[in-house]
Amino acid sequence: MGLRFQNQVCVVTGGTQGIGWVMTQALAEEGAIVYACGFSQSSLEKAEAERMKLPTASQIHLSRCDVTDRAAYEAWLDEIWVGNGRIDLLIHNAAFVRWADVLDMTVEEAQRTMRVGYDGMIIGTKTVLPRMQAAGRGHIVNIGSVAGRAFVGGASAAYAATKAAIDAYTQTLHAELADTPVNATIVRLGAVAGTDFFRKHVTNERMPPFTQFLPALTPERVATAVLKAIVKKQQILTLPRYLEWLTFIYNLSPRFARWLAQAGGPNRKDYARLD
Repeated sequence: MGLRFQNQVCVVTGGTQGIGWVMTQALAEEGAIVYACGFSQSSLEKAEAERMKLPTASQIHLSRCDVTDRAAYEAWLDEIWVGNGRIDLLIHNAAFVRWADVLDMTVEEAQRTMRVGYDGMIIGTKTVLPRMQAAGRGHIVNIGSVAGRAFVGGASAAYAATKAAIDAYTQTLHAELADTPVNATIVRLGAVAGTDFFRKHVTNERMPPFTQFLPALTPERVATAVLKAIVKKQQILTLPRYLEWLTFIYNLSPRFARWLAQAGGPNRKDYARLD
């Protein structure tokens, strides 16, 4: 069996840490030429040190880029396209996270959450989509969250609103691309354990209590599922799959879904750990 992404040119924003970095490595292992960017200089330096030790090091190109800086982000994408003559896949994974209640979050923090998550997605899409259509191939993947579909408490309002916007935009984009060779996928994630998301931003007490009784995702599982969804040209990917039921129940009865999510007492699960 051949490599599924052999010689494809793939771009991953937020690709120097967490699930983005794992997806970057997974794509390279599948034969892709991967361009990943991140905003954090320390994360970029750490990823670069790890990249040098990989057998796929020559296939991975890391850069620092702020996806809210339209000129800089477009210039980076333009450079990739000109240098390769193509971009086959764009994964928008960049996110700005401040996990706090509305009264505890500044206006600037809430706005930046939307700027990185939603505006960055729009800039990337508008830059690569016309070229993908002209080339007759391409796929855009946007990383969302179940927090943007079922509002059961615990999440940052700014984060939930950003993920809801990403979800709506991607589903509408998919409908517009139905008769074209370009595809779009929204990925709705639950808790991904062992990442800086929980080490730095979110305490276990902020997570819905019922999730402590269910297995959390790992970055590797996310990467495997996302790559499979791309190959299958899947429109919607929800991980873990059991969260589809939470969304379904929420749509039927938000009050009951909120009660269910809070069942089980205080959440004592350590999501910063993979075990």
